[in-house]
Amino acid sequence: MANAIYEKVNNCVEAIRKVTDFKPRVAITLGSGLGNYAEQIDIKCEISYSDIPGFPISTVPGHAGKFIFGYVGDVPVVCMKGRVHYYEGYDINDVVLPARVMRLLGAEILFLTNAAGGINYTFDCGDLMLIADHISVFVPNPLIGPNIEEFGTRFPDMSCVYDKQLRDIIQQTALENAIPLKQGIYAQLTGPSFETPAEIRMLRILGADAVGMSTVVEALVAHYMGMRVCGISCISNLAAGMREKPLSHEDVQEAADKTGPLFEKLVTECVKKF
Repeated sequence: MANAIYEKVNNCVEAIRKVTDFKPRVAITLGSGLGNYAEQIDIKCEISYSDIPGFPISTVPGHAGKFIFGYVGDVPVVCMKGRVHYYEGYDINDVVLPARVMRLLGAEILFLTNAAGGINYTFDCGDLMLIADHISVFVPNPLIGPNIEEFGTRFPDMSCVYDKQLRDIIQQTALENAIPLKQGIYAQLTGPSFETPAEIRMLRILGADAVGMSTVVEALVAHYMGMRVCGISCISNLAAGMREKPLSHEDVQEAADKTGPLFEKLVTECVKKF
């Protein structure tokens, strides 16, 4: 299994290298609300996921499917416009394959973004939350199985997945640009159903401030492979049981889009300092 995963990652890298030799330093994964972020990039090359043999394709509305290579300021970046999720039916190793590919393309930093449900009672729709740590609930660990020594150690330490220096840069940048920024713990569940009120109460007891259906497994693999990781959640809705209106993906997308310009500015100004 390890050999198959290793070969698949390398095959994807080889396919990309046939199109471009661009070497990124920062990898950015765009969640809901950052669909227009490509406008902030001095684009040098775009590659559709469908043109990469074996690469998973996003099926979620609002998630395009391509790599964008270019510059944010003077920083070379690779940007994932659209990600895949475990709930789409992909094997967990396909869900994290993009992170592995971007690492082998040369990226040293992974900047993760997402739309999330707010669990913390002090949060409101439209807030931005710096991810300080995470909790994985019911999601398979992508490191299960024979270890791939070329990627990382068998038992990786997870004491500080989200790089403190990068978090300090993000907080300082938010302050300089008068962008309100919360900080908290992000929990990933499998989806695609939104959580029940009882599950939200459980997560609150566990210490989670926000919940979503992505990010944790990507952060875990990137950290395991030696990348510095940081992440920001857009609180696009309050979680189940915190308001009377039922949750819908359309509401999440709409709220994330409204916060998009502020989110884009924060990401851009931070990347310039990385």
